[in-house]
Amino acid sequence: MSLSSLGLTAEQEALYRRLLRVPGAAAEGPALGRLRELGLVDSTSAPVPPATAVNVLLQRRAEEIRRQLPHLDLIWDLVTELSEEHRGRRPTRAIEHIGNPMTLTHRIHTMLVDRPGEFSHIDGRTSTGESLWPDLRDQAPFRRALAAGLNSRTLLAAHAVHRPERNADARSRHARGDLHRTTTEPLHDVTVVNRTVAFAPADPADPEAGTLQIRHPGLVSLLTDVFDGMWARAHDLEELPVTPVEQQVLHALARHPTDETAARSVQLSVRKFRAHVADLMARLGAHSRFQAALLAKERGWL
Repeated sequence: MSLSSLGLTAEQEALYRRLLRVPGAAAEGPALGRLRELGLVDSTSAPVPPATAVNVLLQRRAEEIRRQLPHLDLIWDLVTELSEEHRGRRPTRAIEHIGNPMTLTHRIHTMLVDRPGEFSHIDGRTSTGESLWPDLRDQAPFRRALAAGLNSRTLLAAHAVHRPERNADARSRHARGDLHRTTTEPLHDVTVVNRTVAFAPADPADPEAGTLQIRHPGLVSLLTDVFDGMWARAHDLEELPVTPVEQQVLHALARHPTDETAARSVQLSVRKFRAHVADLMARLGAHSRFQAALLAKERGWL
């Protein structure tokens, strides 16, 4: 299990692990300096406990994600600006308003038939669970594009698959080649076709407002990059959910050095706490508490 997903290089990780195994081992160089900068070793080159190290790295990763969210807001502000430009009837080649859902479906199907390359979709369902546009993936042209090699990816809100019907639908589509992942990040409806054309609701609060077709290369590239980043951070459908108690146990596992203090923090007996830990480690395929904390974070359980 590597710490690279939490921001350490192979050299930095190897040094930290060696200092854990051999207290007082001689160490010097840029890797040691970086570990000190991160707070993973102290001024005497003694490593902090693994639980503390994981917590430090997780907090840094969470901060990186928080810094990316304003980037998303900027995108939607730009979409709003383009929408206002359209409503003002100023000529533009970057955006077009599509009011008829059938027209929207036909255009996307035509693009996929001409060149079945990529179809990237963020499913930002409304609170009622209704889509802001018809699901063109249920129709024959889309299925033919999949058969012709279309790389189709769909992002869902993690809470959406808690509903049995959404879970079953996502798994069925995934099995047919329309790959699905879930995320806890904020979602807005958007579709990008072949990395060249994007579609977004003209008004996310009004399903009847129609759709914006966006061809501005810079904006489409930005939306594509955001999707790729979210997809990389998202989680597979096969990943097992955890109960609130199990999530508390995982947090305690990462924050406390002993079972006794961890169990007290979540108001469980040591025996019950250890039973939860053993079950979670088995489900994660972890060989140590340290590895369990890392895997749980990677899967979005923490």
